[in-house]
Amino acid sequence: MAYLDKTDLQILRSLQENSRVTTKELADAVGLSPTPVFERLKRLEREGVIKKYVAVLDAEKLNQGFVVFCSVKLRRLNKKIATQFTSVIQKIPEVVECYNISGSFDYLLKIHAPSMKHYQEFLINVLGTLESLGSIESTFVMHEVKHSHGINF
Repeated sequence: MAYLDKTDLQILRSLQENSRVTTKELADAVGLSPTPVFERLKRLEREGVIKKYVAVLDAEKLNQGFVVFCSVKLRRLNKKIATQFTSVIQKIPEVVECYNISGSFDYLLKIHAPSMKHYQEFLINVLGTLESLGSIESTFVMHEVKHSHGINF
C-alpha cells in the first residue's frame, strides 16, 4: 500500500469532488506550490492510487435510467467457468458493474437499460445465452437515494 500523508489525502478528497480542478487550484487548496502538487499527482497516478479521471453522466438524460441489480448463480463454479463468465460480462455494455459475491448467488450485476422491455430482451438475448448461467434474480431500482463515486477516508 502506498504511503499517503495528510496532504496526499487532501489532494485526493479535492479530486473526488472535482477532477477537473487545475494543479494551481489544487495547490492553493492544500497550501503548496504547483510543482510539488504536480509531482504528488504523478506519484499517486503511477502508484495506482488514482486509477483514472472520469465524467459522471446523468443516466436519465441518456435514456439509460432503468437500473437493475441482477444476482447471478452459475450452474457450476470453478476457475475456468468464472474466468469465462467474467470475460463475457466485461464486454456487455449494459453491465456497468459486476461483483463476485458470497451467499446464495455468485455475482451481482448492475445494469442500465432504457426500459423494462429492453431489460427483458437483454435477459433473453444476452444473459440467457450464457451456458454457465444457472439462475438470476432481478431487483429493480425505484428511486436512487444515494450515489457516491468517492471513497470516504
